[in-house]
Amino acid sequence: MVRRVAVVGAGVSGLAAIKCCLEEGLEPICFEQSEDVGGLWRYTDQAEEGRASIYRTVFTNSCKEMMCYSDFPFPDDHPNYMHNARVQHYICKYAEHFDLLRHIQFKTLVINVKKRPDFSVTGQWEVVTQRDGKEETAVFDAVMVCSGHHVYPNLPLADFPGIQKFKGCYFHSREYKEPEKFRGKKVLVVGLGNSGCDIAVELSTVASQVYLSSRSGSWVMSRVWDNGYPWDMLVITRFRTWLGNILPRALSDWLYVRAMNRFFKHENFGLMPLNRTSRKEPVFNDDLPSRIACGVVVMKPNVKEFRETSVLFQDGTVQDDVDAVVFATGYSYSYPFMEDNSIIKSRDNQVTLYKGILPPQLEKPTMAVIGLVQSLGPIIPTVDLQCRWAVKVFQGRWMDMFWAKVLFLYGSSTTLQTDYITYMDELASAIGVKPNVLKLLLTDPWLALEVVFGPCSPYQFRLMGPGKWNGARKAILTQWDRTLQ
Repeated sequence: MVRRVAVVGAGVSGLAAIKCCLEEGLEPICFEQSEDVGGLWRYTDQAEEGRASIYRTVFTNSCKEMMCYSDFPFPDDHPNYMHNARVQHYICKYAEHFDLLRHIQFKTLVINVKKRPDFSVTGQWEVVTQRDGKEETAVFDAVMVCSGHHVYPNLPLADFPGIQKFKGCYFHSREYKEPEKFRGKKVLVVGLGNSGCDIAVELSTVASQVYLSSRSGSWVMSRVWDNGYPWDMLVITRFRTWLGNILPRALSDWLYVRAMNRFFKHENFGLMPLNRTSRKEPVFNDDLPSRIACGVVVMKPNVKEFRETSVLFQDGTVQDDVDAVVFATGYSYSYPFMEDNSIIKSRDNQVTLYKGILPPQLEKPTMAVIGLVQSLGPIIPTVDLQCRWAVKVFQGRWMDMFWAKVLFLYGSSTTLQTDYITYMDELASAIGVKPNVLKLLLTDPWLALEVVFGPCSPYQFRLMGPGKWNGARKAILTQWDRTLQ
């Protein structure tokens, strides 16, 4: 029987893990290397070793009704998209409200997690932690890895010939905090993800010129959608997902490209993705098209070569007098505390996990990796449901025979990119919390219509089954009111 659970990290995933363990009668002990909760959302003026780092002006890409914990809405008066400081405040309030702080050991670094010698029988782990220079070893029945994947920067300098000769400064976007020191300079930003676009737009307010280099293009979406409503409340609906699943692929792709091009034609702005029908996560930036239109951000193809003070691009153009380069080239998955690296395998930045959570080659399903799934949906409700599912697995709701079948079937990789509603419903069905639309149609038709045609907000997964929250129905029926407020 699983009793003691080690939780690595006290960000949004770690807090959800602690709460879910407590609800199932388990004893979680969370280890957090910093002095506060929040993880990625806890802003610091300098990037800290082993911790996620954000720049001062980070705002959310998901709106408050879609990105909250499923039984803890944001305050009514909060704006739909929030500055990182407000999100951090909300996370602290969540931890206080559910009395999670007493289960966290702060300033404690996890340095080693390994199977016990009798793991195949007990499923137990040995966890070595360090605090104030002293090491401690403890045995746990299960481990929840909640350390995130925005910690170890991916800086592929080998892909950029001549970078050693370049006389300007260059660094990973993880080190970027604010624009002032780039005033009057020419800056190249490499990478068309959310960070790259945010940084390019912000730098364009002070730099003499910003160049934004992209290898494969990307769809760029506005946070503000039809009639000024948040994009995700209109796009992430059960009806749209159902429609996307039944339409022929060619028609579905055509509609997708048409929707992405509705506000501006990406081709005209040098942004068009090489793979037009790829459903990879789009970039959310309300200002980039206008910054390109004003000429303060200039789109460029991939870098071919760096020279002492200039950059040669793949299309043969050369840009002289470049002062600085920001590499917004993403992050690598890394778990330095895992003694056996093969447990959480990462190949070409793809991780093999059953349901995006469990390392499939373990003899006993007593480790969960939370928060690695990437979808168009918000991360907080995703990790919340992942934790609820994982804790049921720890509780032995799945028999060893079933797990043996998983081991046999799951030799190959599962991609971490997934459709939000399909994935959430899969987990919710397994633990009995997926909303039963037919039953709702008969008993509560008004709610049923909102569940199907309205936004798939997190409260839907608290309407019924284990962990049911009495405020879920009201939260769903009043979500548009709070959005307008």
